[in-house]
Amino acid sequence: MNYLWFKAFHIVGVVTWFAGLFYLPRLFVYHAEATEQPEPARSILLQQYQIMEKRLYSLIMTPSLVLTLVMAIAMLITTPALLHDTWLHVKMALVGFIVIYHFYCGRLMKQMAAGQFRFSGQQLRWFNEVPTVFFILIVMLAVFKNNLPTNATAWLIVLLIVAMAAIIQLYARKRRLAREQASASAALNESSVEGSASSV
Repeated sequence: MNYLWFKAFHIVGVVTWFAGLFYLPRLFVYHAEATEQPEPARSILLQQYQIMEKRLYSLIMTPSLVLTLVMAIAMLITTPALLHDTWLHVKMALVGFIVIYHFYCGRLMKQMAAGQFRFSGQQLRWFNEVPTVFFILIVMLAVFKNNLPTNATAWLIVLLIVAMAAIIQLYARKRRLAREQASASAALNESSVEGSASSV
């Protein structure tokens, strides 16, 4: 019964933690793109995104990470035989990488708060896809364990996921290019109007 309680709260922790991991990098995208906005919108947006990121990271993501890891350790203490399973070793390695990703997000958040933007909005969109891939792998390992499917159906699912991620990125790029083109057209029209006014 204790194992089931630990497992239930482990799942709760995983869901809330990954919800934050999916959303925080998306906020980074908007945060980086806000630097391209004119004042006063730029300052207002930067301040708002900084507050949202800090609260999400401190009040939801980090406590969820702690809950996830503590419940996982409790499950292993309750059922130590799990430590002999290969699938669990792979899963733990993937979780270790996501923990590093979590703290790297915290580092990026602090850099952005200090006005240091190392990545563009497009680069951060790709960065945003990392937890999705690891989430899928971790869930598949938890469900199939040592019998992870490698048949054509499994590969088809993987290809569909990759295709979906690529389509999302292409759509985001299309929107960004359309926005840049609209801004360039507006600037050209404005300069034409100013030129006409000066000639009159």
